[in-house]
Amino acid sequence: MEVTSIQDGIIIDHIPAGRALSVIHFLGLDPTRTRMALIMNTRSERYGSKDIIKIEQEATFQLDILGFVAPQASINIVKAGKIVSKRTPGRPLSLVNVIRCSNPRCVTTVEGGIDQGFHLDTTGGQPGVYRCDYCDEEAELS
Repeated sequence: MEVTSIQDGIIIDHIPAGRALSVIHFLGLDPTRTRMALIMNTRSERYGSKDIIKIEQEATFQLDILGFVAPQASINIVKAGKIVSKRTPGRPLSLVNVIRCSNPRCVTTVEGGIDQGFHLDTTGGQPGVYRCDYCDEEAELS
């Protein structure tokens, strides 16, 4: 299998193995209209295995979502065939209409038209957990 380099675009590396399709979903990428390469379950010296997504276009989507879906991923910006910027996504302090609350009694589940808001809970023993703004239910990544 040969995956060539890209000239201009984004390489999302170190995605946990098997999570690349979730990343594509949360970024809102349309696979039928986006020129991209998806490499799954490849070797990683750091994690054992990983997924990689190469997207040949400028980022017109919200890369901060990666801090929720794949916080250990790295984002490489490529211009003229060279990596010009490399960073890891930070965890966003809040998420709005990215995920849905799983609590069947939550007002956002019962009532229509309410934004699905989550905030990053850094208190207690589980730093980095997202909780519903209305019922405090822990977010689940499906």
